Amino acid sequence: MSLQEEIDAGRNTVRSDSLAMSIGELASLYENQELVIRPEFQRLFRWNNHQKARLIESIFLGIPLPSIFVMQNSNGVWEVIDGLQRCSTIFEFMGILRDESTGEILSPAKLSSTKFLPSLDGIIYTEGQPESLSTSQRLSFKRSKIDIRVLLPESDERTKYELFDRLNSGGQQASTQEIRNVQLLLADSSSLTWIQNLANNEDFYACTAISDAKTNQQYDLDLVCRLIAIWASSDEELRAMDSVDEYVTTKLQDLLLGDFNKEAFSETFKTLFRALNTALGDDTFRKYLPGTDGNGKHVRSFSVSAYEAITLGVLNNLAQWADRPAELRIRIQKMWQDTEFSQNTRAGTRGTTRIVTVVPWAREFFG
Repeated sequence: MSLQEEIDAGRNTVRSDSLAMSIGELASLYENQELVIRPEFQRLFRWNNHQKARLIESIFLGIPLPSIFVMQNSNGVWEVIDGLQRCSTIFEFMGILRDESTGEILSPAKLSSTKFLPSLDGIIYTEGQPESLSTSQRLSFKRSKIDIRVLLPESDERTKYELFDRLNSGGQQASTQEIRNVQLLLADSSSLTWIQNLANNEDFYACTAISDAKTNQQYDLDLVCRLIAIWASSDEELRAMDSVDEYVTTKLQDLLLGDFNKEAFSETFKTLFRALNTALGDDTFRKYLPGTDGNGKHVRSFSVSAYEAITLGVLNNLAQWADRPAELRIRIQKMWQDTEFSQNTRAGTRGTTRIVTVVPWAREFFG
């Protein structure tokens, strides 16, 4: 296929429209539930008061805002894909924002002072209070325009989460897994719940011993996703991988939109981490030093290289190790003395290079 044919084929997956809409019109759509914000999105992302005030300041000053992207479903309703915080901030300020889980209208937001509009401090949108906007200020706010980009129903199903990835992966607002969470929600919300349940498994939690900071960045979910994607991949697929994060996301989409047996994998996952936790607990993925007196010890913090090697090596030979914790502990500790493992996981090794070499090696080492 030529470049032009690839361009034409790619464009055929996207059908979109663009329009400038006033804030008042956008608010009316939201109040009539013709514009929806999924409740899962409300829980995933939150702006602080300063960020909210800066957005309102920008609107009053006429500073152009980035486009809001929505997906139009078959009933004509718009679902916000990108621009959740902008929409939520505007609707909260206007006193119409709902808690999407309960339908309850949230309390209107009070603004804080900003660089160019310090008098915004304490200002509210609704009329009748000393700190309210004036009538002319409210009308000016409602008449301000926002660019809306609409993905039409005939767009390919994958377009909406591919779009979210393109819009967000270049920034630092969300971690890789937070972006992946939204893509999973857009594809199939039950899949994210399933992955979260795996990450909440007591044995997995005990073995990984992830810090609170990394948990807040959804690193535990990232590890679950990484295990699923790599375990379900052929060596040929892994060799073609350019980026671990992108590969895991794409592979998960293929699996979860296909006929992947979640129930069977859940049981396998539980058996795997029950065996690992019984064998080594929170030392499972920490470096082992044998010691000169025969009393070795595990040191340092969680190692993603060890996680990949141990989970995938044991998972591919699970029947052999499920009920042999003492022997499994010895095999894992021997892994740290293996020259091939050490060479392929040394500092500076790219994730793609490490996985391509370590995963096939681990299958044999734990075989």
